Amino acid sequence: MVIKMLRCLKCGRAHEPARTLYTCEKCGGKLEIVYDYDAVAEKIDKKALAKRSMGVWKYRELLPVDDPKNIVTLNEGGTPLLEARNLARELGLKHLWLKDETRNPTASFKDRPMSVGISKAVEFGAQTVVTASSGNAAIALAAYAAKAGIKCYAFVPADAPEAKLAQLSIYGARAIRGAPKGIGDPAYKLMQIAHKRYGWHPIPSCSAFNPYQPEGSKTMSYEIIEQLNWQVPDWVIVPTGAGTLVSGNAKGYFEFEQLDFIDHVPHLAAIQAEGCAPLVRGFKEGKPPHEIPTWPNPKTIAGGLVDPYPWDADIAIPAIRKSEGAAETVADAEILEAEKLLAKMEGIFAEPSGAAGLAGLGRLLEAGVIDRSDVVVVEVTGSGLKDIKIVTQLFEVPPVIEPELKQLEGLLEKLR
Repeated sequence: MVIKMLRCLKCGRAHEPARTLYTCEKCGGKLEIVYDYDAVAEKIDKKALAKRSMGVWKYRELLPVDDPKNIVTLNEGGTPLLEARNLARELGLKHLWLKDETRNPTASFKDRPMSVGISKAVEFGAQTVVTASSGNAAIALAAYAAKAGIKCYAFVPADAPEAKLAQLSIYGARAIRGAPKGIGDPAYKLMQIAHKRYGWHPIPSCSAFNPYQPEGSKTMSYEIIEQLNWQVPDWVIVPTGAGTLVSGNAKGYFEFEQLDFIDHVPHLAAIQAEGCAPLVRGFKEGKPPHEIPTWPNPKTIAGGLVDPYPWDADIAIPAIRKSEGAAETVADAEILEAEKLLAKMEGIFAEPSGAAGLAGLGRLLEAGVIDRSDVVVVEVTGSGLKDIKIVTQLFEVPPVIEPELKQLEGLLEKLR
């Protein structure tokens, strides 16, 4: 066991790791997992990692599951890092890479944290898990709960896309839509009620109510470094909702730095949709994370990034600043354009949330924040098949012709 303790980020209290504990028992604050990095260094080095198969659990010494028999996996992680030569030419960049998370078992990066979250819940003896999610996290949790043979409840927004609700259903999860009432996210309120009343193990996408599953996200950083042959990119662009992914990514780079696997960390850029950007606003205005207000009336096509309250801003914003990074917003029109570019130029079909990072790269290039000679990695976090309804806005209805050469030639002339 390489976990030293669970430390409360609010009051600083240290807790023993071998307990069924998700939040600070003193103040209810968020817990941070602190590892014994000297012990980790005795177990793994670059050569040892190179001999292992790719995937989330390749880095098991840096993940919070004690007994390997409790690991629940669908072979998540190990996604390709693709050199985007066509897009690089289009944007005038010398070095552009895409971390293609659409290749995960449920087609989004959420499989990484949910594999870890379910595995820890199994280690705690869970019979039922519960989440609050706009879609992808709940879908991933449902899949891994099915694999583990435990019940899953998912509280989702009232306007969650039907395609995502259908995926939840096929995995056997019980989805319940939360109607807004008062201030705060109704899905998270319902998750907390269920946890307190029924003892269901909470596994949302953020770390505010469970410190374990966000640890899975840092494996993206480990893989990027290995896939670049232990070279550190200048920038990593991360689509951002609650701030959980960017903070998880940051922890991965900081841990590799602490283990002397790398000598510095990349600049991290958090990208949010203009219609729901509390973290970016808080970053730019210099607000203390706990004083960032809930975003009123969020509205964006990037449904996976709709987190009116940035639950993990208290970790994400300091991490972005420590990396000397940036935070930026993008308009829905820019997200749609990025979605088309990814598909047409690199053959990657991303959902709007998954394409937001590329849209953000365009903004940061225009602002001169990123130099066109920099080595840039953009994370493509989810598949376009997650929200197929959006695609109907992007394509033209194909023409209809009869099987005659004259009609075909006439049509081809028009299309030239």
